[in-house]
Amino acid sequence: METNEIKKLENLRQLTVQYCSTLTPCADKTGTYTAKIKMHNYHELGCTITEMLKLCIVALDHDVHQATTLKQSPINVALVLEMVLEMFPLDELEFLSNVAEILSEE
Repeated sequence: METNEIKKLENLRQLTVQYCSTLTPCADKTGTYTAKIKMHNYHELGCTITEMLKLCIVALDHDVHQATTLKQSPINVALVLEMVLEMFPLDELEFLSNVAEILSEE
């Protein structure tokens, strides 16, 4: 390989290590990945899942929301949005931008 191509490959390796952190390959070698979501404890995880389920119920049928016990427990939209924001792969998008920049230098 030419020196320039070797430098590009090394840059891509470094960028991959630096930015690709949202998904990690599963140990079972099936080609699937695991997304890590930070939680303080199981209670927070349960509350988050509950809020997502309530949001889905309301999105599907607003009348169901008024007729169930969900009315007594309002949806914590901020919590749902925080989780979505945490799952959004900004590091990978930045990585892709850097790759595109490196490759456009040719």
